[in-house]
Amino acid sequence: MSPQAPGAVLLIRPRHFTPNPQTADDNVFQVAGHPAAAGTAALSSAAYEEVTRVAAALEAEGIRVHLFDDDDPTRPDSVFPNNWLSTHAGGRIAIHPMYAENRRAERRWDVIESLKRSYRVQDVIDSSGLEPDGVFLEGTGAMVLDHASRIAYVARSRRADPIALERFCTAFGYEPMVFDAVDPTGVPIYHTNVMMCVATEFALIGLDLIASPQRRVEVAERLGQYGRAVIDLTYEQVCAFAGNAIELRSPTGRVLAISSRGLASLRPEQREAIEASCRILPLDVPTIELAGGSVRCMIVGVHLDARPSTLDLPPAAVGVAEVRPQAFSVTTSRSTAR
Repeated sequence: MSPQAPGAVLLIRPRHFTPNPQTADDNVFQVAGHPAAAGTAALSSAAYEEVTRVAAALEAEGIRVHLFDDDDPTRPDSVFPNNWLSTHAGGRIAIHPMYAENRRAERRWDVIESLKRSYRVQDVIDSSGLEPDGVFLEGTGAMVLDHASRIAYVARSRRADPIALERFCTAFGYEPMVFDAVDPTGVPIYHTNVMMCVATEFALIGLDLIASPQRRVEVAERLGQYGRAVIDLTYEQVCAFAGNAIELRSPTGRVLAISSRGLASLRPEQREAIEASCRILPLDVPTIELAGGSVRCMIVGVHLDARPSTLDLPPAAVGVAEVRPQAFSVTTSRSTAR
């Protein structure tokens, strides 16, 4: 078993999906002004069906899927729960501070309670109280975590504050490895997980986007220090979301969940390097990609131990669980950032 590849995931299926105007200013991967990006019922329906198909494809692989519906029209980006929620070995859950005001309502206590019923959860560490101080760390969007080597790779941005990162790494036992990453026009990469993916035996990364040549070498060396293959992505492949992938564990081996668009952008030798250690599972999510994220952004990996009552059930009994939303009502105190 690899600590990098969870065997269960959490998805949010939205009924009111649309590219979020509050995130468009720093997310260059988000489609603006495109007719298909307008907030229409047809667009929402297409996104809803894409998540449904993703859940079914993952479940068909034997991966346990926790599927939650979201009926709230004020949450256009709720399909990307990895930004506000992450789970960790040892029974720990992290709730993260979000940059866009309209995304903060995505936090849902019913999701946390559902995880508690299915898994052993010891602690829920809520950092959302940092938001009033303008301090943000958008989960496994802002951080790409190497769970085996305990390294948090982070591209600097307004969504990855160093204070919040230090607190997270101290609390969860990671070493931060921070770098500046920009697109060819000099705009910072808004989320680290659009440019890199760390799997058990390989990593996908747009190395040329790292601004400092020295830091570029350091990151590549850390990624490859235990024999992990480092697969360098071009900016065009990053724009196709080839780096926005996640390795998962199925009963028959590890699989790489990646969008069909991202997979199509890979060269044959890159695919061969991936397939040396896991199977590739392409997922078609073109509507959701209009919002500037892809497969990795949609998936919360569940790195928690299942409760004994669910361990021996057949996959059909513990697979897709559809849950209606409730208000997020955890009590937090406002943290002083500085």
